[in-house]
Amino acid sequence: MEPSILQTARLGRLLISAASVVLLGTIWAVAAWATGDSTILPFPSEVARIFWSELIAGEIRLHLTATLARVAAAFVLAMCIGSALGILAGRKPGFNAWADSWIIIFLNLPALVVIVLCYLWIGLTEVAAITAVAINKIPMITVMMREGARALNPSLDDMAKAFQIPRVKKWRHVIAPQLAPYFASSGRAGLALIWKIVLVVEFLGRSNGVGFQIHLYFQLFEVGHILAYAFSFIAVMLLFEYLIIQPWEKSASKWRLNEN
Repeated sequence: MEPSILQTARLGRLLISAASVVLLGTIWAVAAWATGDSTILPFPSEVARIFWSELIAGEIRLHLTATLARVAAAFVLAMCIGSALGILAGRKPGFNAWADSWIIIFLNLPALVVIVLCYLWIGLTEVAAITAVAINKIPMITVMMREGARALNPSLDDMAKAFQIPRVKKWRHVIAPQLAPYFASSGRAGLALIWKIVLVVEFLGRSNGVGFQIHLYFQLFEVGHILAYAFSFIAVMLLFEYLIIQPWEKSASKWRLNEN
């Protein structure tokens, strides 16, 4: 596609996204007007006012930073362990046969049970919180990376063996490019679920973070503050999605488009 066509397509997507957000805000405002009770559903302007006051006071920055640190730690831990297990299961049928039952069990184990058990066994600590979130996401990442390892082109493996390519170079130039789209997809799905579980972890057993604040204002029945903290974190995750995850996914899949 020519640059001008690409720019027009991007502008069109931006306009559609902006129109979608405006429509959401309009529906919200109409629902708040129909409700007629700000303690049940405040207007968007009221939530924006609360957000700004909390931001100026430094409360949102404090709790948002704590939540993001937990999300980052759990994400890195889950991606490293889940990817290693998934690639091993996809490449080694014997290991997959041994681990398959474990994967199914942990996939279906409720997140709330894992969180409660980690708090009971480890204590109300950061280690317990991050461990609980990572345990919940490792099986999903393992399954996605296992499918990626199974989809590796055997002809490229044969070529690497025929040319006696060292293992490190084989991983870098043969295996990693084929797995890159699966890394990107599992990263996106893992991040989307991890931050939601982090909020539950904070809701149940931490003394700071967005989830802790939501728990506090839930007890006070402050819907406006709950929405302000929720949307602040959603905004950060959307920025991460559009600025990091989507470009990474597009870059990871580029070689497949060139191949076709």
